[in-house]
Amino acid sequence: MTDRKDRIMEFTTRYTDRTDLIIGLFRATFTDSEGAAEGDVIARLVADMFATVDAADIFVVAALEDGSIVATAIFTRLSYPEDARTVFILSPMAVATGRQGQGLGQNLLNHGLNALRGHGVDVVLTYGDINFYSRVGLAPITERIAKAPLPLQYPEGWLGQSLTGAPLDPLRGPSHCVSALDNPAYW
Repeated sequence: MTDRKDRIMEFTTRYTDRTDLIIGLFRATFTDSEGAAEGDVIARLVADMFATVDAADIFVVAALEDGSIVATAIFTRLSYPEDARTVFILSPMAVATGRQGQGLGQNLLNHGLNALRGHGVDVVLTYGDINFYSRVGLAPITERIAKAPLPLQYPEGWLGQSLTGAPLDPLRGPSHCVSALDNPAYW
């Protein structure tokens, strides 16, 4: 057996040949942390994203260790029709249970944010744990800065980051998410 330091870590945005493995990672990770019902819900969300979101509107970054997927973050387009900026939302993200707490999630997100920046994305938003996401530069925002597509159950978890180096000025108008995320249960 090889020591963890001898394993090869790779980040990739190629995912279409790995969708079943990615869905399995989300199911296992969320089952371990929140139970089988939540694991099934998140696995269905990811499967719906892969089945319904146009390739131009989804960006997937995965961490592979010795060829096995150990973490994945999914970004999908969040449209603000009255604003010229390109906006993506991070949701969901999973790190294999045995790999949590080792900095892998932060490395994955840094890789993903840099790749999005390289693809001309101006703003990234997410809805989640302030303590975790602030480590990669996402900061709490209000809906005055970016209107969420659906009512937020926990407005303190609404986070954003400009990828252009400019301040995150308010995004104009209402927003629309991809159909797979257009469910009040996720907000």
